[in-house]
Amino acid sequence: MQLGVLTWMVFFPLVGMAVILLLPARAHGAIRWTAAAATAPPLGLAAWLLAHFDPHAPGFQFVQRAAWIPAYRIEYFVGVDGVSITMVLLTALLSFLCIFASFGIEKGVKGYFALFLLLETGMMGTFVALDFFLFYVFWELMLLPMYFLIGIWGGPRREYAAIKFFLYTLLGSVLLLVALLYLYFTPSPHSFDMTQLGALVRDRIPLSVQVLLWIALFVGFAIKIPAFPFHTWLPDAHVEAPTAISVILAGVLLKMGTYGILRINYGILPAATLAPLWGGHSVAFWLLAALGTLNIVYGAVCAMAQRDLKKLVAYSSISHMGYVMLGMAAFTPQGINGAVLQMFNHGTITAMLFLLVGVIYDRAHHREIDGFGGLASIVPLYTGVTGFAFFAAMGLPGLSAFISEVLVLLGAWRAYPALTVVAASAVILTAGYLLWTLQRMYLGQPNPKYAGLAEINGRELFTLAPLAAIVLVLGVYPTLVLDLQSPALVRLAEQVRAAAPAPQVATR
Repeated sequence: MQLGVLTWMVFFPLVGMAVILLLPARAHGAIRWTAAAATAPPLGLAAWLLAHFDPHAPGFQFVQRAAWIPAYRIEYFVGVDGVSITMVLLTALLSFLCIFASFGIEKGVKGYFALFLLLETGMMGTFVALDFFLFYVFWELMLLPMYFLIGIWGGPRREYAAIKFFLYTLLGSVLLLVALLYLYFTPSPHSFDMTQLGALVRDRIPLSVQVLLWIALFVGFAIKIPAFPFHTWLPDAHVEAPTAISVILAGVLLKMGTYGILRINYGILPAATLAPLWGGHSVAFWLLAALGTLNIVYGAVCAMAQRDLKKLVAYSSISHMGYVMLGMAAFTPQGINGAVLQMFNHGTITAMLFLLVGVIYDRAHHREIDGFGGLASIVPLYTGVTGFAFFAAMGLPGLSAFISEVLVLLGAWRAYPALTVVAASAVILTAGYLLWTLQRMYLGQPNPKYAGLAEINGRELFTLAPLAAIVLVLGVYPTLVLDLQSPALVRLAEQVRAAAPAPQVATR
């Protein structure tokens, strides 16, 4: 069981995809439930993985390794550690819930669900791959289904949004490919093994070249986060994408950018990560800290200016991912733990927000914030769930985002006090745009046009309830996740610092 669990998690959705392709195109019910059945085993296996994971064990667990293309030392090499296990669980959970959120899809049902299952394989494989070539294959595998899921099943400007998404992410992929090839061919022996590349690179590539590789990789991953100024594809993609695809975009795909920086930039190029800029301060950390703070403020200001509810949530994602970048830049125990915890927490909270946007859009067929009013008296249950999600997004104490954001700020204060003050002050902006939206849409006099609006239904509550429970539980007891990730993050920090010359270590 342990040997093949990750392989089953990654490839079982493809079994469901094959079955769907064999079903008649008109068998909509059978296609939907086949897709749901194909996403259930990965979720069950993720829960089993979580129960049997030992956070204090060194190295990777549940490893499976086999020769794939021996002539070029390319392997099928997968495993998880404390950095990736929560991302694997998040991917499995959101994929399962998004299938049910997609049951309202009526156009091209067979193609939609087949592509969605292919997308899940790409996402899951990215988080467990330990061979750089395999990582790149899964990374690229996500691009094709996401392009078609936006371009065919999206809104009125779907072709524009899909092409923009494709071009931006393809640019990032090209930069990753160039860095991958250089890291493979320069050291000897050649290897794609991500657990060994750091040691091979350290003495065989000059530090100046490592810094250039670090920047190329960073830009490739920053496009996916997305970090300013590479963010402009995200609002368009979110607005035009179907609800479930928006959930996957914000809940999983954005996290791949920050995960890639941790796993590859930090893990393979630790010396470049700590290369000094001035006064012994790291180039990489200052870049991450500055862009993270800019993301926090810029995303919040843009969100406040939006009239489209979905676009507001999209810009809020840009803002909240800034906390992840700031915590990673701090590189203190509190900061980096807060950053990885924020990756998981943001995934659950933003998934709730996009699902709730989908609920109101399915009924009213628009998302204009000023076009509603007084919904609390018409759909009180829906309003209550939305209020819960809004308060979670603004970091209310007792809900999960509060813990992760406070840990980021605590960790960042030691390294970047001025930037931390700016980031902390942006909490006011977050509360401002969310409360203002709540006031305009749900409070005041009801809009007679929506007097007969249907209340949230059982299927929609089924997709929201698990996420709300996680947000509440982690808000009260975040140790459930912190205990999983902390030992691995401590080891990663030690490895990065050990790769730097002594004078650079002393300045951190």
